Amino acid sequence: MRDRWITHWEPEDSQFWERSGRRIARRNLIFSIFAQHLGFSVWLMWSVVAVHLPAVGFPFSADQLLWIVAVPNLVGAFMRLPYTAAVAYFGGRTWTVVTAVVLLIPLALLIYCVTTPGTPYWMFLLAAATAGLGGGNFASSMANISYFYPERHKGSALGINAAGGNIGVAVVQVVIPLVIGIALLGAAQRPGLYLQNAATVYVIPVVAAAICAWLYMDDLAVVRARIGTQLSALRSKHTWVMSFLYIGTFGSFIGYSAAFPLLINTQFTGDGQYVSFLGPLIGSLARPVGGWMADRVGGAKVTAWTFLGMGCGTTGVLLSLAAKSFPLFLVSFLALFVLSGIGNGSTYRMIPAIFLAEAGGLVARGQTQAAAVIGLASAIGALGGFLIPRGFGMSITQTGSIISALLVFLAGYAVCLAVTWWFYLRSPAPSLTGV
Repeated sequence: MRDRWITHWEPEDSQFWERSGRRIARRNLIFSIFAQHLGFSVWLMWSVVAVHLPAVGFPFSADQLLWIVAVPNLVGAFMRLPYTAAVAYFGGRTWTVVTAVVLLIPLALLIYCVTTPGTPYWMFLLAAATAGLGGGNFASSMANISYFYPERHKGSALGINAAGGNIGVAVVQVVIPLVIGIALLGAAQRPGLYLQNAATVYVIPVVAAAICAWLYMDDLAVVRARIGTQLSALRSKHTWVMSFLYIGTFGSFIGYSAAFPLLINTQFTGDGQYVSFLGPLIGSLARPVGGWMADRVGGAKVTAWTFLGMGCGTTGVLLSLAAKSFPLFLVSFLALFVLSGIGNGSTYRMIPAIFLAEAGGLVARGQTQAAAVIGLASAIGALGGFLIPRGFGMSITQTGSIISALLVFLAGYAVCLAVTWWFYLRSPAPSLTGV
């Protein structure tokens, strides 16, 4: 068996890269995507399962169901910080194995909850919280892959890695309704048991991901960085500005992904789980497009237009509710998903550009700080995945509709647009021009 640690790694050396680096990096990227994809799927699994709970004997309210889909996002946001640090301590290969294996915990708890009559609500919240373990996979995967690729290929590699993981949200919203529907054909006597298939269908892929990571991935000794260099990025105002903007982009993507099936069911039709996958699918595919656009016209410009467009999309959702038009509701939400995906790519492109400029030519320092900020921003941004479902839940409880929540989100996008303009478009420092 190959040695698990690679002590010599110089991707910027073109001869090293062509001789062996490219092949090793590509292999690690492939299996990183596989594991991260499953992490996203498990993370958002409850967004589909929650739709079916009232029909199988768990008469939770809309607000309670939105708590169930929100809690995984809250836990996932906080898990991203230790997951990022764990790569440097344990190694990317070892940590990928660990993070894949622990996905069996939320799968087992989901099976227990839906197959045990009378399972209390708090147990569902606990089981949903453990699904947040899958949310941490993104941060560790991105941190690990960033070290495998040279600067000239890093953007493409990270974009593919991120998109491959994000698509896990769409896949789980296709797979679970499919396996549940098939299982229902033979579940006339005990229909509640069919929900366990939402978890059992993922057990073998998760085990396979852990085995593949152990056999085919590598640990890099060069990922270690001085803590002081990483923490110095926390003193920059741009760390907190970009983290805030990422709530508006990625937070919207993951929050809407979690709430979309329930929103369709509560506002229009009982078949929301059959079309809800379209949102996260096109949002995931739009993410690399956002990075590509940012490379050509500047990340700040793309991000600003993204927030403007998301304001228009939110207005479209409000109009659809007033007109009771499901087609307009669906199209407006799909626009929100596309725009949030583009914004994910453009904001991620802004972070390394900002910190490389601030490093004043010290490339290694800029890269280390950018990596630290990416980890922090991904954690803070994921909080949007909690805030958005809870916003909808509170709005439904207090007013009977989601209009109040949408108005708050509309105001939030206006603030994000203003912040982007103020810091990066109004009169940026000469070193930040073109960010």
